[in-house]
Amino acid sequence: MRSRSRRGIETRVVIATVRHPDGRVSVLAVLADRKKETVKQFLRGIPAPLKKTIQTVCSDLYDGFINAVKEELPAATVVADRPRWPRSIGSAPIRCASKRPRRLKQELAPPAYEEIKGALWPFRKRPEDLSPEEEARLNRLFARSPSLHQAYTLREELTAIFEQDLTKAEATEKIQQWQDQVLDSGLSCFQPFLTMLDNWMDEITNYFLNRETSGFVEGINTKVKVLKRRCYGIFNLGHLFQRLFLDLEGYRLFAKPAW
Repeated sequence: MRSRSRRGIETRVVIATVRHPDGRVSVLAVLADRKKETVKQFLRGIPAPLKKTIQTVCSDLYDGFINAVKEELPAATVVADRPRWPRSIGSAPIRCASKRPRRLKQELAPPAYEEIKGALWPFRKRPEDLSPEEEARLNRLFARSPSLHQAYTLREELTAIFEQDLTKAEATEKIQQWQDQVLDSGLSCFQPFLTMLDNWMDEITNYFLNRETSGFVEGINTKVKVLKRRCYGIFNLGHLFQRLFLDLEGYRLFAKPAW
């Protein structure tokens, strides 16, 4: 979570949560920052018998989190968090697409450009989510720019890999084949994503072991954003913990029965 101090300095805090078997989520702690040592100190506070029960840790691809987990929970499997993949996969072709329409606007006559104007919005969607009008507009854009069609297709092919029932070894092979396709395409917009795949292939393909994610955290993030706006910013970690605790547990603990 990001927050700003009264002096306008942006800081980040870490909110540690747990999901209970019944689906209920509780806040465990609010850490002052997301530095590796801060996260390690929190992990050290977990009782040894409980540590032994931790089998999987889902994390975004941030060195501080992953390295802290590997050092303090060496027996746990680190999984690159699946809910973040649509954004990561989608950002590469968007980089390709953001510049091309502006060039086409300069190259095409106004009536021709009007046929593809606004095509970036459907470009962000999956094919199955397109309306007939959006699909037609997108096809007109692809006719003018084959490289954008190629970027869109590559994005969908990689997304499809993560939706298949594959083993870790099978997924690794398919992703590496996809990487070769991207390199053959010559599309430079995918290069940052290819580097990320090279650096984190093991953690990324660990998803296929049990398909575990921390998707429930997205709901917590939404609650935190609403809380920040409602309170005009919170600068005290203790107060932030208290507010979150009340939002998550208050109704269950303190609501009076209807009868």
